[in-house]
Amino acid sequence: MIAGTAVTATCLIAFVILIPQIKRYLPAFLQYRSLLFNLVSKDIKIKYRRSVLGLLWSVLQPLFIMLIVSAVFSHILRVGVENYPAFYITGILIFSFIIESTSLSLNSISGSASLLKKVYIPKYLFPLEKCLFACVNMLFSLIAVVFVYLILGTPLHLTGLLLPIPMFYAAVFSVGLGLVLSAAVMFFRDVSHLYAIWTTAWMYLTPVLYPLDILPGFMQAILSFNPLVYYVGYARDVMLYGVVPDFGTNMICIGFALVSLIVGIAVFKKTQDDFILHM
Repeated sequence: MIAGTAVTATCLIAFVILIPQIKRYLPAFLQYRSLLFNLVSKDIKIKYRRSVLGLLWSVLQPLFIMLIVSAVFSHILRVGVENYPAFYITGILIFSFIIESTSLSLNSISGSASLLKKVYIPKYLFPLEKCLFACVNMLFSLIAVVFVYLILGTPLHLTGLLLPIPMFYAAVFSVGLGLVLSAAVMFFRDVSHLYAIWTTAWMYLTPVLYPLDILPGFMQAILSFNPLVYYVGYARDVMLYGVVPDFGTNMICIGFALVSLIVGIAVFKKTQDDFILHM
């Protein structure tokens, strides 16, 4: 009860802190929304340029990876999870989105140096655009998730309509982390290499390949500080198990997302004027 009250209080404080920031940046965001849309469109065209299947790869890639992982963990390592393919692909949907959006955000500022030197554009638009681009990819990957459910005969629960909620939580969290990473890499280029190593470790510290309950109690306690545990678990609850997460779970998810966004805005705002010196 005390922990739940503390989380709720943290979320309320975060909202109060964010409101002035949102009011400040909203007019500029609306002014440059067309540019944001064009940047996302450009990234989609570049990613699938000269590709025969194009956007279809966003559907096929998670399917192929799911087949490989399912073969290994269901038959070779024998992880005791019922309907493992659906279990895996639901978790990897959220995990891959967070990793893709934050990894792309890393070099979003440094990669746009030539443009930023010529015209004024709010710098935060570039990591934000990378997160929106990853959102588009996630939506196409969602087709693969539904396809797997239909092929395997996994029930599609009405609670699946709540999937946009953990997607939104994960997106807010990713924007905040992306802002921090894009700022950090401007001053320390090694951050991009270190983050690549961290994402590999993060994969195994998040119950994407395995269920959380197979871990001993002390490991579960440690992983309770990992935001991705809650986002992945939320997606599986609504999609795979037909369960609506309780108020406490939602508050924890919101808390991680808002803290990430507040820290991201604060770090980015404090350092952005010095970016030009390191481009």
